[in-house]
Amino acid sequence: MIYLSISITEGVRISVKADYLRDNADPLQPRHIFAYHITIENHGFTPVRLLRRHWIIQDALLRMETVEGEGVVGQKPHLRPGGSFDYTSYCPLSTEWGTMRGHYTMERPDGSTFEAAIPAFALLVPGLLN
Repeated sequence: MIYLSISITEGVRISVKADYLRDNADPLQPRHIFAYHITIENHGFTPVRLLRRHWIIQDALLRMETVEGEGVVGQKPHLRPGGSFDYTSYCPLSTEWGTMRGHYTMERPDGSTFEAAIPAFALLVPGLLN
C-alpha cells in the first residue's frame, strides 16, 4: 500500500509516497524496509537550491532518531520556478510501523535560507491495521 503526504512552504511543494518493501523483510529479525519517493517542486517565483536535509524518524516503540546531512542522495538540486526534482530512498525500522518527518534547508539566490517542511508520513506494514 502506498501513502501520500504533501506540504507547501514558501512555494516549495514536497510530496512523499511511502511503501513497504516486502521482499526485503527478514522473518528471523525484526527488520522492515520502507521506501519513500519524494518529489520537490518549485511553485515560487525565484530559484531555490536544496542545501541540507533534517529527518526525525520514530518507530512504534517511540524511539526517535534524527538524521541530518548535506543534500539528498548525493545531490544539492537547483530548482528554477516550475522545476522539480524527485528521488527515492529507504528507511529500515525494527518495528512494523513508524513515522518520518523533517525539513529541507533551501537557499534563495540572495543567500537567504528557509526550511521547507517535509510532511509527516507513515511507514506501515500492509495489513497491520486490518
